[in-house]
Amino acid sequence: MKKPAWQSFKYQFWDVVAAMLSYSSLFIFRKLVVEAEKFGLSNLEFTPNYFIGLVVIPVFWLTVYLITDFYRDIYRRSRLKDLFYTFNTSLLGSIVIFFALILDDSVSSYTDYYRGFLVYFGSHFFFTALFRSLLTTRTAYRTRSGKIAFNTLMIGSNEKAAELYAQLESRDNRKTGHRFIGFASVHNNIRFLLEKNLSHLGNHTELPEIIEQNQIEEVIIAIESSEHHKLEEIVNLLEETEVKIKMIPDTYDIISGKVRMESLRSIPLVEIRHQLMPVWQMVLKRLFDIIASALILFLLSPLLLVVMTITKFSDRGPIFFRQKRVGIHGKEFFMYKFRSMVVDAEKDGPQLSSENDDRITPWGRIMRKYRLDELPQFYNVLIGDMSIVGPRPERKYYMEQISKHAPHYRYLQKVRPGITSWGMVKFGYAENVEEMVERLKYDVIYIENMSLLNDLKILIYTVIIVLQGRGK
Repeated sequence: MKKPAWQSFKYQFWDVVAAMLSYSSLFIFRKLVVEAEKFGLSNLEFTPNYFIGLVVIPVFWLTVYLITDFYRDIYRRSRLKDLFYTFNTSLLGSIVIFFALILDDSVSSYTDYYRGFLVYFGSHFFFTALFRSLLTTRTAYRTRSGKIAFNTLMIGSNEKAAELYAQLESRDNRKTGHRFIGFASVHNNIRFLLEKNLSHLGNHTELPEIIEQNQIEEVIIAIESSEHHKLEEIVNLLEETEVKIKMIPDTYDIISGKVRMESLRSIPLVEIRHQLMPVWQMVLKRLFDIIASALILFLLSPLLLVVMTITKFSDRGPIFFRQKRVGIHGKEFFMYKFRSMVVDAEKDGPQLSSENDDRITPWGRIMRKYRLDELPQFYNVLIGDMSIVGPRPERKYYMEQISKHAPHYRYLQKVRPGITSWGMVKFGYAENVEEMVERLKYDVIYIENMSLLNDLKILIYTVIIVLQGRGK
């Protein structure tokens, strides 16, 4: 079905129309009611400021909707959830517009402010909710009638998969939006129950290739209880794709609240989400990274010059040390540090440093104690290679070593690596692969609970560690 851009454009177009109509309603109210009461005459003249508002106000609303990620997953919408979202954003956005446009009006009574706000909020909510409801209703009808469907792959091949397929396909002529292309098996059996209904496209180890070749948009995991030990491997393979992932919940999923009411309307399925943070939080996180890094590099420039000078004259070697690390989505980049080891410290191959490593220079030990050697990484943050808070980046060599013990290590590549992390706060620097694996669990916990509040918590802990000189 892959036409999300066109569907998203329709929502954006009608959101712009709603913003223009509500702004026009406010403008007309102010001219025909507020100004008439104050000056004793009504003059509906569309001034240049009105036409400026017709452009600026819709841009404001589109920015709000984009930041809050409203236009994501545009085909699978709930009218009730959309209504609550529209009410909340209309209320908060109208408050912003109130302080920007209405509060400086010349009025005869303070009640005119409240009336103006209610006119704007009411008209904006009404028009926006109306257009969105019509669009969502039409989309739901087209999905139930089979006009909208998504290429779907079933992972699983026996009892559970066959039963789920039968349930999804026998919905009394009400389609669920799935166009099953085939199934992928977990084991290489000779015969599969699902083979009666769907084509066998290959084994689960071939998932990325199957998804790409068949333009799969949604995957449903319906494996047997005896195959659950393969679940982590399956999810890790699917993390490399952009498909929507759903699976049959077990009793724990239902009790813990992972199965929502919208799932219970049809077949209960748990969605495994790619997105770790709401878009507005991701935007704020990146803005904080840019502003904080620029300020730190500027305000600490005298300290940076001192560290650079001492590093240069301590053993006459290079000031900076750069090394290739693996960042978000497996992209390699050069990470910068102040050199804290002797020149050619890794002439015999990759080696992790330890607390009593004789390759560390005397000045390097001081820098590491207060993490001064990490300061150049704020440049990496500024250019987008890293974030201030995020799992520490590793070299490809050690990534391969870690992955042998913990295949889910690639999960960390879903986010930008950071200067500090929950793993660094709770565990510290790792001196061998075993310790890297041990630290990994803290980084996975961070990713599963990513939020601006947790970033702030990690920053506070990091500052305390630096001030106490507990780095190494």
